[in-house]
Amino acid sequence: MSSPVAEFSAAQAVAAGTDYAELKVGAQGVFWNEFRPADGACRVWHWRDQQARCLTPDGFSVRSRVYEYGGGSFCLGADGLVFVNEKDQQVYLQALDDSPPRPLTHADDCRYGDVQWQAGKVLAVEEQHGQQVVHRLVSLSPGHRQILAEGADFYASPTLSLDAKRLAWIEWDRPAQPWTVTRLMCREREPSGAWGPARCIAGQDESLQQPRFDEQGRLYCLSDRDGFWQPWGELDGHWQRLPAAPADHAAAPWQLGASTWLALGPASYLASWFEDGFGQLGLRRADGEVERYASAYTRFRSLALDDGQLYAVAASPISPPAVIAIDRRSHEVQVLAGGAEVLPAEDISLPQPIRYTSGEGSAHGFFYPAMQGTGGPSPLVVFIHGGPTSACYPVLDPRIQYWTQRGFAVADLNYRGSSGYGRAYRQALHLNWGASDVEDACAAVAHLAGQGLIAPDQAFIRGGSAGGYTTLCALAFRDVFRGGASLYGVSDPEALGRATHKFEGDYLDWLIGDPRRDAERYRQRTPLLHAGQIKVPVIFFQGELDAVVVPEQTRSMLEALKANGIEAEGHFYAGERHGFRQAANLAHALEEEWKFYCRLLGKAPSNHTQSL
Repeated sequence: MSSPVAEFSAAQAVAAGTDYAELKVGAQGVFWNEFRPADGACRVWHWRDQQARCLTPDGFSVRSRVYEYGGGSFCLGADGLVFVNEKDQQVYLQALDDSPPRPLTHADDCRYGDVQWQAGKVLAVEEQHGQQVVHRLVSLSPGHRQILAEGADFYASPTLSLDAKRLAWIEWDRPAQPWTVTRLMCREREPSGAWGPARCIAGQDESLQQPRFDEQGRLYCLSDRDGFWQPWGELDGHWQRLPAAPADHAAAPWQLGASTWLALGPASYLASWFEDGFGQLGLRRADGEVERYASAYTRFRSLALDDGQLYAVAASPISPPAVIAIDRRSHEVQVLAGGAEVLPAEDISLPQPIRYTSGEGSAHGFFYPAMQGTGGPSPLVVFIHGGPTSACYPVLDPRIQYWTQRGFAVADLNYRGSSGYGRAYRQALHLNWGASDVEDACAAVAHLAGQGLIAPDQAFIRGGSAGGYTTLCALAFRDVFRGGASLYGVSDPEALGRATHKFEGDYLDWLIGDPRRDAERYRQRTPLLHAGQIKVPVIFFQGELDAVVVPEQTRSMLEALKANGIEAEGHFYAGERHGFRQAANLAHALEEEWKFYCRLLGKAPSNHTQSL
């Protein structure tokens, strides 16, 4: 490998990780939530008259922790904002005149998320913590709280029709997850003004998400009943699928408040969908014609619109996430925030979609060639995303560019079980976690080596959380990788199942099986029990406050490897939980991992690249 590019340090890679979410549009302008790694806080910004200003005062961070992953942390009210404060998880009202936020709720045992302002009240998912964790849909106003739905295990996406006569939401019960089986529910107002009984509109063997009403009060929703998350709705008196591309129009709903499609009228909608993993944005009219927008971008989130503009949080292979506005007539794109250059375009390694044979099926991912090297096959770092029912996307990831700038190729994998490729592909992980995902990671190395793109004896594997589990399984049960990195990775899934939260309380049963009935399968897929089979060096990164993968689990794995004479290195961060948020720690972990691989390859890192 040639000398690394000194200009792009680990600290710069982390600093470029600013992200945006929950884009809202109203009469007073455009609003979005911004996360900056520098301080780990989330703040709402307001765009009006070609200027943006931060609305969130010091001491506040706009972030929900409902279902632990949050989402739907703010909405637009009558004359300002409604938001969830990260520290106390209470709902606050904030005017736009710089006056301090005022608390709307005072329930110390509750969290709130998926907040919506409708008909003068706040609709929200309420999560109450006591002897048991209970979820409800509630309506909130000063001094008043009304329960709209309870009895199911989980709720999402409360929404009212414009005339406030129909209320719809998504619910599901254990052991289902929101990406396996959910129900679309609806209540209608009676002449007295009270809500009538709830009835199920849809909910067979399908996952539903993002219900919407059009201006005439017709109800729509995304359903994967026909194999992909596509729009369905009340058309001609029947519940039927709208004309749509044979593709997922949403990702797995790990967080609340997603907006990847908007219903505009009968069979007409704005949506984003995936084609071979690449995001598309278009407006589909009732006549079947599709008008596409912003083709330079490859992922779209938080869609919104007004009479003249479409809005989205978007990213591309050469630009990080940005808040964009698109003129509906000219298609001209204006960047409102983000999207700043991370590297010159000519220095960026671009994603190449790969589809390759693995086991009895095929798997997907993106290959990023090394930007520095000797001209021969490159060392490879295989990225395994968390989730595991999540996905990676072909957008600029500064962490990936950090590796390609230093002579490593990267394979960012959407192994079987990832979302974005339809229900059957997503369901392929059922009872196969620790097996098919590992098979796909190993098959990717063989596929790329067969094309002469990488050196198979210089392949590494890395992942965080669930991705760390796949990493440790691959190192324990296969002889493919030169080494690996586990970032707060799961080494004992049964222990994880005993400690996990309600939202994922039955997830491991779906991924591996019942811990009692399938005890042998758990034993076979527990890296901690097979640490003696790992014959290559491993580096670990762990938060000391992690309540999901507890530090003792990582320490046990680390000590077991050292006892077996295997080179192992551990870095523990005092102030971090499950998933690092502090910029200095993120940069330190990235650089230490790179230095670790360099040593394994007999390459000494250049001193000028080691400073943060």
